[in-house]
Amino acid sequence: MQNLIIFAHTFWKDSKVNRALLEELKNNKNVNVHNLTVIYPDGKINSVKSEVELLKEADNIIFQFPLFWFSMPSLLKEWQDLVLTDILHGSDSKALKNKTFKIITTAGGEKSFYDSLDFNISEILSPINVSFKYLGLKIKEPFCIYEANKDNLPIKEYLDIFK
Repeated sequence: MQNLIIFAHTFWKDSKVNRALLEELKNNKNVNVHNLTVIYPDGKINSVKSEVELLKEADNIIFQFPLFWFSMPSLLKEWQDLVLTDILHGSDSKALKNKTFKIITTAGGEKSFYDSLDFNISEILSPINVSFKYLGLKIKEPFCIYEANKDNLPIKEYLDIFK
């Protein structure tokens, strides 16, 4: 199974948690980490066709990002707007059918904070999931690391996602 992580982070230079997570994957041959923040430092997704090809090669597509204002970083949203629109209106709108999609996110707050809201983390992330479900992907439950800091990372659980 080929796992493709589409990753973005607004403050990548200062990242400790997501850097540590991605570092754990560097020798995993089943995971392709596609860091949009590094690939498109100007914030412009200028290679939509190659992005689509990456998705076609993957079995499992994973968005990984730190939660910003109850959503994804703007670069990841830009990617979603351009790439998924290209698929939907392109010659192969069923290209991702039956692949799986999952969100991995990190949150600075405690789980109890998110549980106290009117919406749990699955509901907060549902607009992202709906976009992929619309294209025929099977949606997996999100994996959220609450109170994320470099000293409390659930590395084993994180790595188990890619088995």
